[in-house]
Amino acid sequence: MSDNQPEPPVDLGIYSRVNATEGLDPADKVAAFVSLIWIVLCTLFVSVVGLGDSTVLGPLRFLIFFLAVAVPVALIWIAAIALKSSAVIRDESNRLQASMDAMRQIYVSQAQMAATTMGPNVERKIDEIVQAQKRAETSLANMSTPPQQSAARVQAHGQSAVAVAQPEHQRTLALATPDGQASQTVSIPDFVSAMNFPETAEDRAGFAALRRALADHRVSGLIRASQDILTLLSQDGIYMDDLTPDRSRTEVWRKFAAGERGYVIAGLGGIRDRSSLALSSTRMRQDSIFRDASHHFLRAFDKTFSTMAENLTDQEIAAMAETRTARAFMLLGRVAGMFD
Repeated sequence: MSDNQPEPPVDLGIYSRVNATEGLDPADKVAAFVSLIWIVLCTLFVSVVGLGDSTVLGPLRFLIFFLAVAVPVALIWIAAIALKSSAVIRDESNRLQASMDAMRQIYVSQAQMAATTMGPNVERKIDEIVQAQKRAETSLANMSTPPQQSAARVQAHGQSAVAVAQPEHQRTLALATPDGQASQTVSIPDFVSAMNFPETAEDRAGFAALRRALADHRVSGLIRASQDILTLLSQDGIYMDDLTPDRSRTEVWRKFAAGERGYVIAGLGGIRDRSSLALSSTRMRQDSIFRDASHHFLRAFDKTFSTMAENLTDQEIAAMAETRTARAFMLLGRVAGMFD
């Protein structure tokens, strides 16, 4: 290759510019053709009719002739320039959209790589948090258990050990819950309060209601599942206090308790916050721990509410719908497609 030969142009990808072709653009050609036709028509008109004599308009007839020729030609070229400008804007818009799509793909790929890389560490941290919560609940239950029940529990465990050592007495294994605890049922106000959890660390009434709810096997599973899922949601900055759901009628809640699903109970999906829905949906697809915890929570809410709904009044159902647990159900129910 000789030194005088120009180098080939460099391709800039989505930022490359298309060099203007030599000559006129199609819009310029059309404008020039129409302008020429207009000038020819005006010339023919003047040659046939003439400009008149000076007794009618005087010198103004030349100005009128100039304006009759120049103004349409100027409008024609203004229209041509506007068409070219719109084409340039449309081209720039397409290039900007392509750039945004490329940046979005890069961001998604980096996010997936980060999730894959940090997955084991995140799972280990979640496991540590769950274990710490379980230890805290066990300590709380032990502190709230009277000495008589503790002695009865130890005695029951001793009887179970003796029964295991003597196979012939397996029919009388002492595995039952200690007296007084099996028949302990939580009241409706405590149930609603426990679903909302204590407001602050000084909320003694809330903690007392939470302890009574955990002692009832009908609702303890839901409370623990709700605590787990609320902890996982908080890791993404999703807090139930920040959500304002649309209120649904108590009839819809009762239909849900009766087994209705799909569009009939669509009013229960009252969470409309796009950011929370998008974050929850993304994590539901990518995080298996979050997905399993969400499904477990939804099943526990379905089972517990279906059991308790018969004893709830309309006012109590409305109060329950305002709790943090109910809001988490509305959010994850929409993400899981329960209301579709």
